[in-house]
Parts: sequence; C-alpha cells; structure tokens
Amino acid sequence: MTRLLDVQELTTDVVTPARVIRPVDGVSFRVDAGEAVAIVGESGSGKSMTMLSVLQLLPPGGRIRSGKVNFNATDLTGLAARQLRNYRGKEIGVIFQDPMTFLNPIQRIGIQVCEAISLHAPPRSDARKIALDTLARVGIPSPGVVFDYFPHQLSGGMRQRVLIAIAIACNPRLLIADEPTTALDVTTQAQIMTLLRDLRQDMGSSLILITHDLGLVAEYCDRVYVMYAGKIVEECTADQLFEAPRHPYTRALLRSILTADRRSDLFQAIPGQPPDLRHMPGGCRFHPRCDVALAKCATEAPPSLDIGADRKARCWLYAEGEI
Repeated sequence: MTRLLDVQELTTDVVTPARVIRPVDGVSFRVDAGEAVAIVGESGSGKSMTMLSVLQLLPPGGRIRSGKVNFNATDLTGLAARQLRNYRGKEIGVIFQDPMTFLNPIQRIGIQVCEAISLHAPPRSDARKIALDTLARVGIPSPGVVFDYFPHQLSGGMRQRVLIAIAIACNPRLLIADEPTTALDVTTQAQIMTLLRDLRQDMGSSLILITHDLGLVAEYCDRVYVMYAGKIVEECTADQLFEAPRHPYTRALLRSILTADRRSDLFQAIPGQPPDLRHMPGGCRFHPRCDVALAKCATEAPPSLDIGADRKARCWLYAEGEI
C-alpha cells in the first residue's frame, strides 16, 4: 500500500520561562493511502501536540527539535512557512474539536468556508459556488441561508459540520480529526462519524482520528497508535487492540471502559494520574501506574519492540519474556 504520511522520531519541545518541556518525544507512525488511523490515549498524552507538530502549528515557544514528517515523500519539517501553506488546507485538512474556538465569531460562515477555497482553488474558480456545494455535501440544510449566518446561530452539530466543510473544501488527501465529537450528544456523534467515513470514501482520503473514545476506534479505524506521556507505547490493527491488547497501559484503558454489558465490579479505573510533563518519571513513564512493572522499569526506558507482524509495544515485559 502507498505510504502517504511517514513520521519518524518526531520530537517537539515547548520552551517556557521556567524550563523546556517535551510533549512529543521520539514519535514514529505512518498513514497509508486510504487508511483510517487512530491515535488514542488519555488527555495530556501528546496526541494533539503531535498533530500540531506535523502541521507546524505549534503554540508560542513550541519548536520541532528533531525528526522528519514525510508527506508524499516530502519532508515538511524542511519547508519554509510559505511552502507549508500549500499543504495546509489543500493536501491536509484539519477538523478541530471545538468549533466555537476555531470559527471566527464575527465572520459569516460563508466567508470562513471561502477563505481556504480562495487560497488554494485554481484561478477564476467560483469560491461561493464551491462553498455552497461543500456545505450541502456535509449535510447542512439550506446552505444558501446558512452561508450568511454567524457561528452562534448554529447548533453544536451544525458548527462541527461547518468545520468539516472547511477541512474538505479543497479535497485533501489526508484528514486530521482532533476529537471531532467532543461535547456532542450521542446521536450527533454518530452522524458526524458516519459523515467523516462517507466523505473519506468519496474523496479517497486517509484519516487520522485523535480520540480517547475507543468505541469510535473499533467502528471507524483500521490501525491504532496508543500514546502515553509523549510516546507511542503500542501500535497494532484495531482488531488486535480489542482482541488481545499487549501493553499494560492499553489493557488498563480497555478495562476502564464502562459498557452496557460489563458488570460494574469489572470496571477498573487506571490508578494515579498521567505524569506532569515538567517532572517525567525515570524509566518507563507508565511504571508508577503499572500493576505488572519490573524493577528495571523504574530506571530504564524500554525500546519499541516487535511483538508480531506489523505490531509493536514499548514494554520490558516482552524483552524479558514475562508475557
């Protein structure tokens, strides 16, 4: 299968007045053409910061320290800001998790959808017509009316559809969806995810889904990368993740899901809290919360180990033959 995105040992620092923190630490992953890939983990694990690093949309003080982001065989980390604009929106579309943060509250919807179209569409293109077609494509009723609305005049689900319209307006080859169903009711969540799946299939695009909702992963994704404290700790197919999770953190995540058919006594919250980026534990970053940690887990950081065909886990238990 054709490799579309290949991220290699990506490391990102954020410089603050007090110290340098590292929310992304040696992250490697790939996305093939037409594939849906999930990046999962608790809040603060580095999922969103990884994607902001890919696009070089980092917050003040953020900088890529090392690594490569190869998109269609071009290393994006070596491009100037003007060159990057040819990829953002045109080749890579982003759906952010909070429409009221990323939509301009004082600009009409149509202007915001037309902005990316005007920047990337061929000369003499009718940006308004493309925008209206795109709004209809994402299921917004009466797009001609909504075109002149302000964001506050729409429901949360409709605002999310507008963000999707902005992301797909130029038919990108890669869609990045960062928690696209946060704060939406269950019915609207299902509608948004079905819309994303259908759009991806229609455009032949790949998808990166950033989420903490493993139910979405099971239904909509092909492969999964599990992140913890800035590192990928397990990578596998979605089927493998649910049939036989291998890393202790992945197992803990699955045990912490409350489902309708699970007895309450089988539900287990993960003890403790994710580590503070300013004070990372030594060794394996999950060891303070791990119920099967070895002595060396507290002092030596484990490498990413091959544990099967196209499957890896960052855990000393496999090197020691404990599991």
